Amino acid sequence: MPHFKYRLSRVSAKKFWYYFSNASSHFLARATKHGRAEAFLKRKGHHCSRQDVLDRLNYYNSISETFGPSGNAVEYSNFLLESSTSTIQRKDRNIGSTYFYDLVDLMDYFGPGYNFDYDCGDVITEPTAPAFVKSRPIKNSSHNGILLKLDAIRHFSFARDNIDFADKKSMAVFRGPCHQEHRQAFVERCHDLPNVDIGDIRKSVQGKAFYKAPMTIAEQLQYKYIVSVEGNDVATNLKWIMSSNSLCFMRRPRYETWFMEGRLIPDVHYVLLKDDFSDLQEKMEHYQKFPGDALRIIRNANQWVAQFLNRDQERLLGLMVIAKYFRLSGQQAFW
Repeated sequence: MPHFKYRLSRVSAKKFWYYFSNASSHFLARATKHGRAEAFLKRKGHHCSRQDVLDRLNYYNSISETFGPSGNAVEYSNFLLESSTSTIQRKDRNIGSTYFYDLVDLMDYFGPGYNFDYDCGDVITEPTAPAFVKSRPIKNSSHNGILLKLDAIRHFSFARDNIDFADKKSMAVFRGPCHQEHRQAFVERCHDLPNVDIGDIRKSVQGKAFYKAPMTIAEQLQYKYIVSVEGNDVATNLKWIMSSNSLCFMRRPRYETWFMEGRLIPDVHYVLLKDDFSDLQEKMEHYQKFPGDALRIIRNANQWVAQFLNRDQERLLGLMVIAKYFRLSGQQAFW
C-alpha cells in the first residue's frame, strides 16, 4: 500500500506541475510570447534548414497548396478553456484540457488575429479541411490532418529502464482496458498461451479467464517482450516500450501521431505480428533463440525515440508546422 500511495502522489505531482506551469505560461502570454513566433523562427534558422527537421515538418504538415480556413475555424482569442469543466467545447463534446494547453503553448507565440481548424481527441478519420490533430489514419498520400504534439503528458512518457534485456523474464506481457473488439479478440486468443502474462484490466470482466489486475510500467519492464495494441487510435504504451530495453511486439499500426508511427519499419523498429496475433508464440520463440536479433531491434527503437527528446527542437518543429499552416492559409508570410 505505501508503494501504491507513493506512485499516486508522484503522478499527481506531475499533473499539478503540468497544469500550473502551462496555465501560468498562457496567462502571461500577452507579455512574454504574443507575436514572437517570427523572431523565434529566425533565431533558430540554422535548425530550420536542417534536412531532418524539414523532413519531419513536411511529414506532419503535408499540405502543399494554398487554402482557406473552414467556416468552423476558431480565432485564437476565442479558443478558450471553460473554467467550470476544465475542457474546451468542440462539436458537442468535451475535449480535455491537455489538448488546449499543448495547442496554446505554441499558438501563444502567434497571438490574436489567426484563425485555425482543429479536431482534438482520438481522430481516426481524415478531416474535411486542413486541421490540427493529435492523430490521423496512416496513408501514403497527403493529409488534411496536421499533426501536433497534443495530449503529450499521456502519449509521450518514456521509460527509465535499468534492466538489461538478458535479465528480464522470458515472457510476453500486456495490460490494458480492452473496450475495442480487436483488443478483446487479442486477449481472448492469447491470454492462456505459454509464457505470457496478458490480460484485460476492466473491472467489468472480473471473474473471466482473461481478466488480470493492472500492472505498473515498471512491473511490465521486467518482461523481455511487451505487446502494443492500438486502442481508439494509437497505442499509448508504444512510446515507452520503444524507449526501454524490452522488445516491442505489435501488428502494423493503422493510426499515427507526432511519433510518426507510419514511418516505423516492421522487424527494424518493432516485431511485426499478424493482424490476428496468431504468430505471437512463434515470434517469442524466435527471439528467445536469437537474442541478438532482439537487441538490434531494441537499439533501433531507442534511436527512433531519441529524436523526440530535444525539447528546443520539438518546440521549433511545432512552431514551424503552425507557421506553414498560416502561410498556406494566407494569414502570414514571414516564414
